[in-house]
Amino acid sequence: MIRVAIANQKGGVGKTTTAINLATALAATGWRVLLVDLDPQGNASTGLGIAQADRTASTYDVLIGEATLTDAAIATRVPRLDIVPATVDLSGAEIELVDYEQRTHRLERAFAEAEHRWDIVLIDCPPSLGLLTINAMVAARALLVPLQCEFFALEGLSQLLQTVERIRERFNPDLSILGVALTMFDRRNRLTDQVADDVRACLGSAVFKTVIPRNVRLSEAPSHGMPALIYDIRCAGSEAYMALARELIGRLPKPAEAA
Repeated sequence: MIRVAIANQKGGVGKTTTAINLATALAATGWRVLLVDLDPQGNASTGLGIAQADRTASTYDVLIGEATLTDAAIATRVPRLDIVPATVDLSGAEIELVDYEQRTHRLERAFAEAEHRWDIVLIDCPPSLGLLTINAMVAARALLVPLQCEFFALEGLSQLLQTVERIRERFNPDLSILGVALTMFDRRNRLTDQVADDVRACLGSAVFKTVIPRNVRLSEAPSHGMPALIYDIRCAGSEAYMALARELIGRLPKPAEAA
């Protein structure tokens, strides 16, 4: 099972939108996909139409050992796409986990029992570099970084890369940067092009060629409880995420190899 954490400690960069739509695109191509909502806000769960009443088991229960990944997973309206939802309980998990043995490896241990049920798992991380994100990075084998095209995002990227290096040294030497996805791209703004050029100059081929534009349909879709790829497959945002998914697949091992 391929494990990819989608992380950026800066909020509002399109991280959850990227997680939802990439998961949908991968499922549409035949992959068995699990999306793990590790953000206490639960936006990925809401964006896939999972009502609060249906979140009987959540990522909180998985982390504290009261539910397995398989028990907590819920089928979505997208064929071959399941989700482990998040609830507000997750907001207190970082404090509770301090007293747990191997608190940085709780998610990794949960994946062990479900190794062959899904082809790929995407982990939607919270906008911080706390214990929840560290659990995701320890459990993952690759990291996808959505990056908003603005100056402060560059500063945050530097901090994130330093954290990745520490995770490699202390917990997970197999963690690699799968790629950086430029989001909220606005060609009318000269700063957008400048930031994109700076990121590509710094990280080279690690930056995906596809950029995700600012698109109102991407913002509307979660309020209807569905990915943009289902809400409006012909909008510019959906087309961009389909192109990004094709690039992503080209960087991943095939499901059979992963199993």
